[in-house]
Amino acid sequence: MPDEPVWLEPLQRVGLALAIGFLVGVERGWKQRDDSEGQRVAGIRTFALIGLLGGVCGLLLPAVGAAPVAAMALALGAAFAAFQFRQAVKDSDNSVTSTVAGLLVFALGFYAVVGETVVAAAVAVAGTIVLAFKEGLHTWVRSITWKEMRSALLILAATCIALPLIPEGAVDPWGAVEPRSLWWLTILIASASFAGYVSLRALGPRAGLMIGALAGAVVSSTVVTIDLGRRVRASEIDPSSGAAAAALAAAVSLIRCGAVASLFSSEVATRLWPVLAASAAVCLGCARVLARPVAGSVAATTYATIKSPLNLSSVAKFGFVLIVLTIVANLVSNGLGSYGLGVFAATAGLVDVDAVTLAVGKLATTGLATETAVGAILIGIVANQMFKLAAVTVGGALSFSLRFGAIVTLAGIAGTIVHALTPTIYSSFSVLS
Repeated sequence: MPDEPVWLEPLQRVGLALAIGFLVGVERGWKQRDDSEGQRVAGIRTFALIGLLGGVCGLLLPAVGAAPVAAMALALGAAFAAFQFRQAVKDSDNSVTSTVAGLLVFALGFYAVVGETVVAAAVAVAGTIVLAFKEGLHTWVRSITWKEMRSALLILAATCIALPLIPEGAVDPWGAVEPRSLWWLTILIASASFAGYVSLRALGPRAGLMIGALAGAVVSSTVVTIDLGRRVRASEIDPSSGAAAAALAAAVSLIRCGAVASLFSSEVATRLWPVLAASAAVCLGCARVLARPVAGSVAATTYATIKSPLNLSSVAKFGFVLIVLTIVANLVSNGLGSYGLGVFAATAGLVDVDAVTLAVGKLATTGLATETAVGAILIGIVANQMFKLAAVTVGGALSFSLRFGAIVTLAGIAGTIVHALTPTIYSSFSVLS
């Protein structure tokens, strides 16, 4: 296969620089499509040429050096800013968006030649999306309340400022107290609370509640369930809707365990999936029944009735309960784990069933019997469901915990029946084959 000509790649990169300018120029020109000829400023041609100029500067960099290229960039920036300023005075427009967009196009055109083309294209698309959604973004900003802004900033501060300052690893002789992991749990609870509020506001009382539970359960169904119990107790949602959302979160947790187990052993996954599928189906069925509006019942409240998108006192209480139980589970697991895999699964699974599935899955790849591995994972799952039920019983509403307890019991019965029948089913298939 003949080598590509040396001029092909530079030409492709300059073409990308031109395309970036063209893309932004289309968005800018579309905003001015209703203006008469001669009144349109900085449209398709202008931005396309700015992108092309950036690409040419990138080509010239090895030949002329950084100083002439920097001078050309400054000259372009000054000229474009002056032109935009004159136009802004004429139109009584205080926006500097087009000026910043022009500088961005030049920078991306330059980077398209000297850097990674995929990055340049991705940033160009992201920038164009920001420009195109002007009205939507402005409407969204106007709708944000101070309480919502404060809550989001508190979560970001806890994650980006406080978390890096917390030491890693255990700080006690038993290896049970890990400040960073415990702080993560608190952040997860706060994030689940805030995400639930956002879902309610964006999607409505019922759809928002269910979608928020599904999304949160991908990270931690335990945290989602505890937050739902808190919301029911605070009368932010009714018990049936809360239990339906908790059932969805439980189904996601079961499916996630099956997916994790599948990464390590096909034999373990084959034995495990029927049990998980049966339990998950029961959870989904219960969610479907409980989510139906019933005549005379109290509907799920809207976000307007929620006092705060992030109730710090409630988050602190539930976070404290979860942290204490986590420490106890770690102490028991570290102290008794050597007495058997079942003890480890029962204690570690209280707060983190994924950890049990990962640990057992790894052991299955090194010779652990399939039935033993499946049993240990199921013990961890049962322990996790019992932990969630205990947590919502202590800190949630009784009406919610009774409903969730019924869901967990029915799902457990279905899983137990399927688990008992699985060997018979596989034996039948082996005889037929």
